[in-house]
Amino acid sequence: MHELSLLENVREILEDHALNQNFSKVTKVTLEIGKLSCVEPQALRFGFDVVMKGSLAENAELIITELNGIGLCQHCQQQIAIETLYDPCAYCGSPVVTIIQGAEMKIKDLVVI
Repeated sequence: MHELSLLENVREILEDHALNQNFSKVTKVTLEIGKLSCVEPQALRFGFDVVMKGSLAENAELIITELNGIGLCQHCQQQIAIETLYDPCAYCGSPVVTIIQGAEMKIKDLVVI
């Protein structure tokens, strides 16, 4: 379950930002998770309280927004919706599609005090 190590990284990022931006508590964390990222949102929800226990984000609300996959066909230059990492272009059938959205995980927003 690599989601726990991802949450530990989130906690470390929050702690670093707290030092740099002078806040002491996080009340809400919004994460954007790409549907192609191989990160399971349910596993993040399950582990969030455990990983954040004793940190400045203890008892924080977790909001997860899922991003759809979007690719750019390198043959016909069309932007397409994609469901998997290896979807071909829906317009020309080319297998050479560059992912431009959906493979990322990022902290989108924080509410702090």
